[in-house]
Amino acid sequence: MQLGLSLGSGPAGAQGDDLALAQEADRLGCTVVWVAEAYGADAATTLAWIGARTTRIDLGAGVFQIPARTAAMTAMTAATLDALSGSRFRLGLGVSGPQVSEGWHGVRFGDPLGRTREYVDVVRAALRREPVTYAGQHIRLPLPDGPGKALRLTVVPPRAELPIYLGAIGPRNLELAGEIADGWLGVLFSPDHAASSVDRIRAGRARSGRPWSAFDLAPAVPLVIGSDVETCADAIRSHVALYVGGMGSAGQNFYNRLVSGMGFEASAAAVQAAYLKGRPRDAAALLPLELLDAVALLGPAERVAERLTRYADAGVSTLNVTPYAPGLPARVEMLRTLAELVGATGPDGQR
Repeated sequence: MQLGLSLGSGPAGAQGDDLALAQEADRLGCTVVWVAEAYGADAATTLAWIGARTTRIDLGAGVFQIPARTAAMTAMTAATLDALSGSRFRLGLGVSGPQVSEGWHGVRFGDPLGRTREYVDVVRAALRREPVTYAGQHIRLPLPDGPGKALRLTVVPPRAELPIYLGAIGPRNLELAGEIADGWLGVLFSPDHAASSVDRIRAGRARSGRPWSAFDLAPAVPLVIGSDVETCADAIRSHVALYVGGMGSAGQNFYNRLVSGMGFEASAAAVQAAYLKGRPRDAAALLPLELLDAVALLGPAERVAERLTRYADAGVSTLNVTPYAPGLPARVEMLRTLAELVGATGPDGQR
């Protein structure tokens, strides 16, 4: 199991600490650092900044929002980042949610599966430097009633087959990830509840005809190392409450459904109700310790080491952690401790 670093989509002012953490991950021999985006700092700019100040660690978009860019623009950005970084870029894609898609980008959220499939088709074709023609339900290139013509990427990407990951939650989305992508980026991942999700991804992979061994199961997992599990859990309450309670509307929150499927249906409903009433602190307080412990690595190093085996047994190939601590030194120390536990041995990057 490889170790990666997930930096989330924090405000631009916090990125100085994130850069230092990414540089430490690079020094430790971690394989990839992921940067997300919501409606604040964009991922591409931050990844370019980190890439210019690291040497070996891969740079992952975790994820680029599909409604934020045309597929052709994403191919241009991916090719540029891969070239500038020396073939270190990994392209993660996701449709986001209806609030961000429609409220921020002005793009209807309907048919996320169809849109994702077409989007990936066009990105791959563009990266292969084919003249891009596409007649899909959501993407038509070139437009049939105008002066446009089929174009191809003018730069030569270092890799035509850039690794593409999908952020997916629902059963059909998970199957799509297995079928058309090279990896999966999971959120609120619990190794003890992951079997059905992994089975869906495997089913999609089987349809593709490509080997399961080449697929990267790469969830993002909060990490808090400390002497007391309950105190460690408190550090991630607001983070988990945002997903369970605030990511979407009362009728459409994919993360809420995910947690409900783990057996925390009553808690998920209570957290969402409090969050949507404008009481995020109350929502965070309602999260049971059992749920927080299920989706994170919490507690003393010895306990974390024991729980790492559950992720490996669940099929995780890249464990992307987000260290939670009040300051940079403590976050760095947590990452170092976990690197030792996972087996990243230092600057040579050998495992």
